[in-house]
Amino acid sequence: MNSWTPTAEAENQTASSEPVSTPSPVIQLQELRHQYGDRVALAGVSFDVRPAEIFGLLGPNGSGKTTTFHILSTLMVPSGGRALIMGHDVAKEPSRVRRLIGVVFQEQSIDVKLSAEENLMLIGHVYGLHGAALKARVKEMLGRVGLADRTKERAEAFSGGMKRRLELAKGLLHHPSVLLLDEPTTGLDPGARRDLWQYLQILRDQENVSVLVTTHLMEEAERCGRLAIYSEGNVVALGTPEELKSEIGGDVILFEGDEPDALAQHIEQRFGLQATVIDNQVRLEIENGHRFVTDVVEAFPGEIEGLSVHKPSLEDVFIRRTGHRFWTEQDETSD
Repeated sequence: MNSWTPTAEAENQTASSEPVSTPSPVIQLQELRHQYGDRVALAGVSFDVRPAEIFGLLGPNGSGKTTTFHILSTLMVPSGGRALIMGHDVAKEPSRVRRLIGVVFQEQSIDVKLSAEENLMLIGHVYGLHGAALKARVKEMLGRVGLADRTKERAEAFSGGMKRRLELAKGLLHHPSVLLLDEPTTGLDPGARRDLWQYLQILRDQENVSVLVTTHLMEEAERCGRLAIYSEGNVVALGTPEELKSEIGGDVILFEGDEPDALAQHIEQRFGLQATVIDNQVRLEIENGHRFVTDVVEAFPGEIEGLSVHKPSLEDVFIRRTGHRFWTEQDETSD
């Protein structure tokens, strides 16, 4: 397991005047491409995931994030480019990579007819674990995910949150350095979602596990240390949630009216601001938006039927980079 920590790096830098090299990325995507027939799923995606980092792939269905996940989990060979995990090419060294990663798929992979203990014993044998060491590790993992008192119970009796925790225990049983999760909170209630994210943060902070999560939920993306925002097979934004939102600055204003195109033109002519029409709403980005809306309403009486003012969100980042909303009628059911 990767032993690098930010604290250790800071101590080394203080102790010596020599510059400290940046730790090598645990995941590297280099111009990663993939096609399904004539459809381009990935159009040359590049980014790094750092040690002990929770990294999110945020995008609507059909954006390419799940294709990326399948390539990283060695289920798919890319059409072009490279993906490396701990320096190993996932296409050329899949067996080596599988020893380094834990994978939790969106679809359920546990056997509900087996007990929690039996599920973990089975996956342990797949990874070559056995005997007292395997039994001790199974007991440890069931305790960590809060299932110590349900060890002998069949998984079919578990709630959705408990099944998801058992999936996590399976993915972490063999001490992976990297944990890959595809839409991990699908079907979970708010409490179970919160518990799962708290556990991911513990993995990052206490065990230095690097976590990559795919999600289409903005509130989950906000919990990640950094994000790659996907759209139509491309990464359109990369950075921390705060960095990305700070690019917009100020406020975002949405105006509603019978003739949004005409209203947008009037605002541009009167105030010299760029206004865009998205889904029949006029959208502007401006400082002190709550003051500006008064000027607009007074300038164009009768043209505005409704309005809202809000601080920039990750969806606003997506709109700025792509020109359309996160979800559209054209979104596909899978990527």
